[in-house]
Amino acid sequence: MDKVKLLLDVASDLRKLADSVQAVADGIPVNEPDQPAPKSEGKTVTLEQVRAVLADKSHDGFTDDVRVLLEKHGAKKLSEIDPANYAALLADAEKLK
Repeated sequence: MDKVKLLLDVASDLRKLADSVQAVADGIPVNEPDQPAPKSEGKTVTLEQVRAVLADKSHDGFTDDVRVLLEKHGAKKLSEIDPANYAALLADAEKLK
């Protein structure tokens, strides 16, 4: 029975690691010019801005919290989030400390 529990723990850890790697990969800009991202106050929040913040939070150890925030905003992954919810999701993510 101990071997089964150990295998289940390894599988769980691998899932968490894969989620963290995906969040970091999603946060890497692709073919984007080197310029600072605009502030979210009064401006449209982009997918890339949200992805970068969530990747940073995940990298800082908040992977489970990021997952909870995604579910709070109606999705299991960032690509499923309605763009109208990006600002609210970003604001929630920035509160993680």
